[in-house]
Order: sequence, then structure tokens, then C-alpha cells
Amino acid sequence: MKKYLAAAIGGHDLRLLAASVATGVMVAVVVAAFEAITQPVILDWLLEQRLPYLMAAPILGLAVAQVVLRYLGRGTSGSTSDEYIRVFHDRHPRLPIGELPGKLLAGVATIGMGGAVGLEGPSIYAGSSLGLWIHEKAGGLLRRDEARLLLTAGAAAGVAAVFKAPATGVIFAMEAPYRDDVTPQALLPSLLASAASYATFVSLVGTTPVVPFFQEGSVFLEEEGNVSVLGVDLVDLAGALLLGIAAGLAGRGFAWLTRQAKSGAVRVPLMTRLAIGGAALAALAWLAELAFDAPLTLGPGTEAMAWVVDDRGLGLIALLFGFRLAATTATVFAGGVGGMFIPLAALGVILGEFVGAAIGQNDTALYPILGLAAFLGAGYRAPIAAVMFVAESTGGVGSFVVPALVAAAVSQVVAGPSSVASYQRAKRLGHLERRFTLPLTSILSTDVFTVPSDATVSEFVYVHVLGRRERIVPVVDRGRFEGMARLEDISELDRDDWETTTVGECMATDFPTARPSWTLRDAVAAMDAVHMDVLAVTDDDGNFIGVVTEAEILKLDEILDETGG
Repeated sequence: MKKYLAAAIGGHDLRLLAASVATGVMVAVVVAAFEAITQPVILDWLLEQRLPYLMAAPILGLAVAQVVLRYLGRGTSGSTSDEYIRVFHDRHPRLPIGELPGKLLAGVATIGMGGAVGLEGPSIYAGSSLGLWIHEKAGGLLRRDEARLLLTAGAAAGVAAVFKAPATGVIFAMEAPYRDDVTPQALLPSLLASAASYATFVSLVGTTPVVPFFQEGSVFLEEEGNVSVLGVDLVDLAGALLLGIAAGLAGRGFAWLTRQAKSGAVRVPLMTRLAIGGAALAALAWLAELAFDAPLTLGPGTEAMAWVVDDRGLGLIALLFGFRLAATTATVFAGGVGGMFIPLAALGVILGEFVGAAIGQNDTALYPILGLAAFLGAGYRAPIAAVMFVAESTGGVGSFVVPALVAAAVSQVVAGPSSVASYQRAKRLGHLERRFTLPLTSILSTDVFTVPSDATVSEFVYVHVLGRRERIVPVVDRGRFEGMARLEDISELDRDDWETTTVGECMATDFPTARPSWTLRDAVAAMDAVHMDVLAVTDDDGNFIGVVTEAEILKLDEILDETGG
């Protein structure tokens, strides 16, 4: 009976689907607690304080986040949603559950104290690590290759909860690992985890939209019939095209800034980063109070979205866009813990409002929504998730969804391959390409016969060539690799010189050596370059470890074919 049920649900084991539901429920509870502490308790309180506190809070939050990461997080980095994408591509994905409390509390400190990043980063990390933890605790009940499915399902549950958008969670989790592709294998587990997470989350915190103007009825503003609920106006399609171009160019620039900020967060010393990032956030908070009479540069950006759609001037809208761009970059550079989804959405809303006001269409929420879809899609290379977010938030009305599709598609073309995600790949690898990414250690032979450099050619011929039928033998002295003794080099010597010539005098020394960190692709390329079917493997100091051979690569391929590995 179980076999037929599994076949009916797409070949997935019922135990995997039950684990997906459990993942969704657990993720929703954790994300609800994380959001409840961060937003209503800390950030909302902070935004009511006087300017000196607003200026000092971000650097304090960033410093606390670094202390938490170092001690409670066991020295882990502040990376969150990037970690999901990174381990997704690992052969055996792993996120230590012990680092989760540190990541979450560092996110609370960063975002709650005004860092310009989003809650979805820690939420995605929580979902990913909990999914892998449930797989680990299930022991032999789940297959090893199902770890990646629960990893994806957990990420989907995290997005579904924090945005109250279950379909968006599924699409984003499957779309984020690649720039131009999706991963469909985790569809059913992600659907179940996302649905369970959404149902649990809204029962705990309610259904208030994350984006402030996505209130019921607020997107259906009257504007003399130009926007129809049943149809799509051509003016709006032209506006969507224009906005897609603007979002693609801006998203490309923002992705470059984000990459530079992440690179600086690795290269620049911590205290320097905190000083520069904290000073920048303090200055931006002060300038925002002067320009907007509100601290719109602090926090993920929901306050900025609510402010900008209230009939503002073009100059102020453009200024807010620049301030938010700088605030998010400064937070990332300083090592703040948070995501990029909401900051991208906020920038998209601001850009959309600017374009709408510039063409005289600022009496509708359409253009901010289009900007959200276009900028989010361009920045994260996730256009389907961006449009799905619009569809879920507006009830799937065609007059919003169709222009959003146009804007998101155009922004993808203009943005090119740029992305704010560090570990995205262009597309899924083919069957052979995946095998080339296997580690060199999967075929490394360490129990091999070697020959010392002071051995005579006669000893090499009788012991290795005739006795063991080896045509190529590594030359190793006191553990150090010296070269390769090859039969083709020996054949050029006179027979009378075999007893007096040593292997060291005629060995080949100009061949490359591999490192244990190499992949099969690296090894095959190195062997092909010098037309060798044996490659010595050494450590960085030249100590001999073993060899890899072309025959072992072919044998591994046959084993994988037989086992489906």
C-alpha cells in the first residue's frame, strides 16, 4: 500500500513529506519569535526615540551582532541567505544547528537597532538549518540524498512565514540557487513545508502584509479608468517596459555595490568596518531626519515604502533612493546580519514611485508594485518569485500581474548576470559536469609503490616495469615528491648504462602535481595538458600523498553508473 501511495505523490516517500510538514511548523514558530522580538519590541521602540539615539543605535547593533557571532555563534560569519545557496551546491549540505541561535540573535541586534537589511535572511537560514537538522535526526528513516530536499523546503518555509506568502516561498527557494534556472526536485516537499509554515505563522502573528500599501483595497485606486481590474492598459505596459529598463540598470549597480561591500567585509579589519559603517549609518539617519522628518534609512525599509507612496516630490524620492542604497551597503560592509529581499523590495517601490511620478502616474499603487517586481527580480535574479509575490499580495489581479511580468522580464535582460547573491550558479550542471565537480579524494590512491631517486635504472626496470608492469612510478625521497620515472625515458638509455645511471638522473620533473582540494575536472585538465594518465598529489609543502590515474576516473564513472550515485 505504501508503495502505491508513494507513486501517487510523485515518488516521494511519505516520511519525507511528513518531515517537510514538521519542518514548516518548526520554522514558523522560530521565525515568529524572531520577528516578534526584532520588529515590534526593538525596532518600533527605536524609531520613536530622539535623533541622538537613532544615530547611535546602528553602530551599537552592529557591534553587538559581531560579539554574538563570535561567542554564541562559535565564530561563524554573518552570512544568512547566502549560506543556503552555498550549501545547496555542496555534495553533502551541512549547516551546524549550534550556530543558529547566534545568527538569529545577531539578526535581532542588526535589524532591531536600525541596520538596513531584511528579516528574511535569518529566516531563510533558520529554515535551511532546521530542515537539515530534521534530516539528521531522522537517522535511517530518510535517504542521504533527501537532505537537499529538506534544505530547500526549510528555506521555502522561512520565506513563506516572514512574507506571509507561501507560493513566493516555494518559488524563491527553488529559484535562488541559480541565475537562469530552477531546481524542481524539491517542489512537493517545499509546497508542504511552505503551506505548513504559512498556516502556523499567520495563526501566531496574523495576516498583516509586510509591504505597507498591500492593504485590502489599497492597490485598486480609481484613476479615471486607465487601470482596469479586468484588462491591462497599454500605457501601463509601456510604463512597465520603461520601469524594467530602469530597474535593470539600477539593480545591476546595486548588485555591484553589494559584492564590493561583501568583499570589503572580508578584507577590512572588523573595527575599521564597524567605524566606517556605523558612521555612515549615523550620518544617513541625521540627513534623513533633516530631509524627510523621519528616520527612513533605518530598518529593512517598510517605513520608507509607506512614506514614499504618499504623493512625494521627485527630488525627495530620488534622495530617499540614494539614502536607502547607501544604508544597505553600509550595513553589509560592516558585517550586519540580515537579508536583501526587503531592502531590494523597498528600493524597487521607491524607484517605481519615481518613474510613476515622472510620467504623471503617481495616483496609483501600480508603479510601486511594478518597481518592486522589477528591482527584486533583477537584484536576486528571481523574477518568478518577484512576480509571484506581487500576485499573492494583490490577489492575482491581471492589471497588476501582467505589467509586473513585463517589468520583471525586461529588468532581467538589462541586469545581465549580476546578482546580490554570492554563490548563485548560472544553471544546473549536466550529468557529466556534476561528476567533474566530485573531489579529487574520491579517486585518490595513497597505497602506491614509489622509487627513490638513488635507485638504479636496472632496479626500476626489474622491480617495477617487469615485476609490477608499471610504466610510470612516482619518485619519492624522504616523503617528498621529486618527479616521475617513466619507461619511455629509460628506453632512450643504452642497456650497458642501466647499472650506473640512477632514476634521479633521468626522471621527468616538469609535470604538474595536484592538491587534495582539487576536483576531478582540475585533475583531468592537468593530465590532458601534459598527455599523462597518472598525476601525483602532494600537499603545499611538496610532501607526497598519492596518485590519481585515468583508469580510476573511468572506474569511478562505471561505479556511479551502476549505483546511481
